[in-house]
Amino acid sequence: MDNPSRFLNITHGYLTFEQAYEKILLFIQKDVKAQYLLSIGTDSHVYQRETKFMTAIHLHRIGKGAWGCVRPYITKRVIKSLHEKISLETALSQEVAMLFTMEKLAEIQSLLYPHIEHGADFHFEIHLDIGQKGATKDFIQEMTGRITAMGLDAKIKPDAYTAFCYANRYTK
Repeated sequence: MDNPSRFLNITHGYLTFEQAYEKILLFIQKDVKAQYLLSIGTDSHVYQRETKFMTAIHLHRIGKGAWGCVRPYITKRVIKSLHEKISLETALSQEVAMLFTMEKLAEIQSLLYPHIEHGADFHFEIHLDIGQKGATKDFIQEMTGRITAMGLDAKIKPDAYTAFCYANRYTK
């Protein structure tokens, strides 16, 4: 799982971003009257000789399931600085978020727009593995500022489940 240009989905195996995007569209097309939350988040784990990062794409059909995939990134060194690790997690999430171009987001919204009166909705945000408790609280303003500067919403713990829950399970 160390090919940074591929995303891993437990059902479909390795996918390019374009293939993952097509799976997202298919998932939405199955219920165009639902509310969707697309979130990107990264978590990491330090091993003896390397640091493993996992960036997750998570599409939540609110109250009705989810689809997701993860992209691995491994540095062949131990990252001891918490600031460096959180900064790299944020950068990796930003990198994946930028793959969702305005055209791609407009395509998703065009599937849902005709069904707004029936409750269809779409929201896109980045989940950061930082929170008000613990050592990461010192990084909240800096990291959330990087996300909001992109025009996206930033979520921190306990609302950042894509980072600290979904991506986390693949770092071990």
